[in-house]
Amino acid sequence: MALFDEGTTVVPARRRPVSRPMRVGVWALAVALVALLALTLLPTNYVIQRPGPVFNTLGSAPDSSGADVPLITVKGAPTYPTSGALDLLTVQVVGNRERTPSWFELALAWFDPAKAVLPLDDVFPQGQTTEQRNQESAVMMVDSQKEATAAALTQLGYDVKPMVEVYALTDDSAAQGILQKGDIIRSANGQAITETDQLRTIINAGAGAPVRLTIDRSGASENVEVTPKQATVDGKSTWLVGISTMHDYDFPVDVTLQLNNVGGPSAGMMFALGIIDTLSDGNLNGGEQVAGTGTIDAAGTVGPIGGIRQKMYGAVGAGATYFLAPRDNCDEVVGHVPSGLRVFSVATLKDSLQVLSTIRDKGDLDALPTCR
Repeated sequence: MALFDEGTTVVPARRRPVSRPMRVGVWALAVALVALLALTLLPTNYVIQRPGPVFNTLGSAPDSSGADVPLITVKGAPTYPTSGALDLLTVQVVGNRERTPSWFELALAWFDPAKAVLPLDDVFPQGQTTEQRNQESAVMMVDSQKEATAAALTQLGYDVKPMVEVYALTDDSAAQGILQKGDIIRSANGQAITETDQLRTIINAGAGAPVRLTIDRSGASENVEVTPKQATVDGKSTWLVGISTMHDYDFPVDVTLQLNNVGGPSAGMMFALGIIDTLSDGNLNGGEQVAGTGTIDAAGTVGPIGGIRQKMYGAVGAGATYFLAPRDNCDEVVGHVPSGLRVFSVATLKDSLQVLSTIRDKGDLDALPTCR
């Protein structure tokens, strides 16, 4: 129990005034918290590109069911043991049209040399959904695998025969009910077809006349006839049968390339090198861990890719010390090579093989082309 003297007046203690520095500090903290909230919640128009998983083309990776399977399987030809690694590299994109990174995430990425901040429209074009982008990327991966196989087998001396495959029909296609996806077009009006441009020339030369096609469907040969429709493309009148095509090949060796949930064409060169190593006696890379990237066509020409800076950091993170970079990407390489990585410039499959043989034989690496 508390006792009080009724005649005593209690005077409350005087509050100490808040100093100006403290007031400034409180306001600064409040502003910082509001700014942080804005950076976290406000929408952005950018995505982040960062290093993705690294896969050894000489090794294995999980398939769609989660089981480990070889990235390269060959039937119909002798195969040989391999060692070391021929790593293909990927990039991951953080964000999409449905959910973009926050300004805070972008700020952190801006100061990270392993990441890149890119405009949303550059990665996800207007009108294209994430699903459509993934489908397009998957198609490019399938096409690059065929080109890689053709380049590798040609380099090894095999006879590889090109052919034209029907990939899709337009909604108003003149070939509806006549051609199907997967048909191989062998000839048009009696002329052998190995390139899409040949087929296009023959169709336009007929000026609307029916085109006689010999096709392979499910292993059987058929003769069909398609009457083209006239259309205007890029301001020019042309004749179309309403199909999109892709390159395919008659391979004398059965090569299966399997890599789940990875799209795009940039793995082509490393797949070609992996196929050559699998079909060649001895170690192509001398047992070393070599990483690289680049598109490839059947003639062995190596083309540029996107995200090469992120891929170099991915190579270092995976333990590679050597990196094969497309010559046309050299302007993005110079000044951005991570510590511990040696980069060589390549323009063809033969250039890549020259680098690998020099590494294997412990030759003069300084004499090899690099990005300057």
